[in-house]
Amino acid sequence: MKFSDGYWLGKDNYIINSPIEAYDTSVRTVEESGQKSKTLVVNSSYQQLKTRSDMLDVGNSTISLFSPAPDIIGVELKHFDQDDRNPLYDLVQSTVNAEINTSDQFANYKSGDLEVNIPLHDKFRMDFKYKGNRITGSELKAQASIDDLSGQELGQVMHPNTVVGAQALLRDGSVRWADHFMREQLSLLPGTKVYGFGETFGPFEKNGQSIDIINRDGGTGSNQSYKSIPFYLAVQPGVKGQKKNKCYGVFVNESQPTSFEVATEVVDRVSFSTRGESLEYYIIAGDSPKDIIGKYNKLTGGSTLPPEWTFGLWLSTSFTTDYSEKTVMKFIDGMAERDIPLSVFHFDCFWMKGFEWSNFEWDKAQFPDPSGMIKRIHDKGLKVCVWINPYVSQKSRLFKIGKENGYFIKKSDGNVWQWDLWQPGNAVIDFTNLEAVSWYQGLLKHLLDMGVDCFKTDFGERIPLHDAIYSNGGNPEGEHNFYAHRYNKAVFDLLKQEKDNGEAVVFARSATVGGQQYPVHWGGDNLSQFHSMADTLRGGLSLMSSGFTFWSHDIGGFEENASAAIYKRWTQFGLLSSHSRYHGNIQYRVPWLFDEEAVEVTRKFSKLKQELMPYIYSEAKESVKEGIPLMRPMYLEFSDDANCSGLDRQYMFGSKILVAPVMTEEGEVDYYLPEGKWRHIIDKREMTVGNHGQWMAETYDFLSLPVWEKIQ
Repeated sequence: MKFSDGYWLGKDNYIINSPIEAYDTSVRTVEESGQKSKTLVVNSSYQQLKTRSDMLDVGNSTISLFSPAPDIIGVELKHFDQDDRNPLYDLVQSTVNAEINTSDQFANYKSGDLEVNIPLHDKFRMDFKYKGNRITGSELKAQASIDDLSGQELGQVMHPNTVVGAQALLRDGSVRWADHFMREQLSLLPGTKVYGFGETFGPFEKNGQSIDIINRDGGTGSNQSYKSIPFYLAVQPGVKGQKKNKCYGVFVNESQPTSFEVATEVVDRVSFSTRGESLEYYIIAGDSPKDIIGKYNKLTGGSTLPPEWTFGLWLSTSFTTDYSEKTVMKFIDGMAERDIPLSVFHFDCFWMKGFEWSNFEWDKAQFPDPSGMIKRIHDKGLKVCVWINPYVSQKSRLFKIGKENGYFIKKSDGNVWQWDLWQPGNAVIDFTNLEAVSWYQGLLKHLLDMGVDCFKTDFGERIPLHDAIYSNGGNPEGEHNFYAHRYNKAVFDLLKQEKDNGEAVVFARSATVGGQQYPVHWGGDNLSQFHSMADTLRGGLSLMSSGFTFWSHDIGGFEENASAAIYKRWTQFGLLSSHSRYHGNIQYRVPWLFDEEAVEVTRKFSKLKQELMPYIYSEAKESVKEGIPLMRPMYLEFSDDANCSGLDRQYMFGSKILVAPVMTEEGEVDYYLPEGKWRHIIDKREMTVGNHGQWMAETYDFLSLPVWEKIQ
């Protein structure tokens, strides 16, 4: 959100107050979970304090500095001390021996090799240094407490800093409080590239973009995201042997919608703001981008290793197709007859009757013996996944139960919050209600008892932002983004309870901070087009730059009918991803419906993934241990090669395998090989690349693509 009009002026209808001078400090010792930590509190005034009279009629920001782990410094900016009722992310704390030094001239807080320095009784600024080098900072008038007077009638604004507003003799309700925001701006060093923000589908490098952290159901062709994450990675690419890269991460610890202006409002800063009286963020420092992502991943809960069988091929019924047990078995047997390894069969939404989602009952007309069917699928060596969502249609038998027991989100008038989007009279499960959670888990347990192995948690983004009352009294703006976390956690907790030996897995769409715990996420709703294939990969690489470890996508695209060419090229890409699933909207995704070569391509690459599984699973274990993604943007693995900074049509699959999906009908592809000795996994040719790297332009048939193993 932009509040300024150019560099010097603020926009009309905004009252912007910024810390001008930090004037005193104090130290607090906080004990949490048996661990003591020190917090440095710095008070800063919205005007320069030359005389005692300057201390009257002036606002103040309280800046608290603390550390949850070495090389991570948290910053809380607070105007008024008020409870915003937003849900809080669970952060993993560790013992930190923070150093605090203060004098009449400065305040310094240090955690590990990261420190922040604030001058006192001088122009306000905050400088963050890692190992003695400045990496970013908050400069004069970067921080701000902002009153938004826009859109309100003249004379009808209740502004807290005016006597007229606070003491107006007007009818109750005739005067409104001004909206309030808190803002921070952190400087960017020249040449710094910004990545992350979750699964965003626009340009991979986020410089020059405005990004709102709010989960929405917009499709991969939009600037909306199912997995919006308030974290970015700032990297100044290095050059091997000459220049060491400088990098850091910024995590904004706010569950409510947060707006980022990445070198847009001020071209050498990242601005971020949120509604309310406080703003909390963390600077995360390290020696490499991989190091920083690992620290962020661990801070927000770490990753969970999925069962080995999840890395095999998943086949879906697709979305709106007609299917029955006969159709399902025909597809499963057809894959076996064609010698195509299959690991999981997924039943999408129409395993239940239309207009009755979610009642968690099989459509008996199509599936008269679901328990028997599941056993028959198990006998063929496959796992079974079923589609679920947290919305209950008014026609469902569960609606009355949920309404009577208060299991749904309500409106301020006490009625259930409903709309007709998605399903008629659609209600939304309130996961802040522990009884509702137990009820929902009980419905899912019935399916597990039938033999279902895992769940695909769909939706979780169409959650009301306004006129929404939760059982816990939470702020609906914060609960909106946090909803995905509560939803996925409820399902995953049940699976962990019912499944032994690490067999629990959720295949999730929506997510927020900490979602990597659940642990597989997919990017859906793409088009069956080559450009959408590129959009999808950019989204995945952005998610992998945001603390997530495992990712999948709809092979062949979701919308439209896929051509044979897009199906075959996307099959290569999908089977060289961490998780692989065929899924569409109106079209079945079995290969023989496209052409015989599609069968050959599917067989070849599903078997290739099988052959690579010892490597893939070993890399998956290491990725979980280190908190880094299994599918990696090139800059993450080769941070000292500036040529890798903008690459968004190729990736590293673990530490040694490079994949460049072919995104053209003709098979033409250009990509980059960094320095090293490489062996092509399919055609076995070898190439030694010098220290300047090697750009490649090649043409491949449907049975091959650029997939190279780094052997030295």
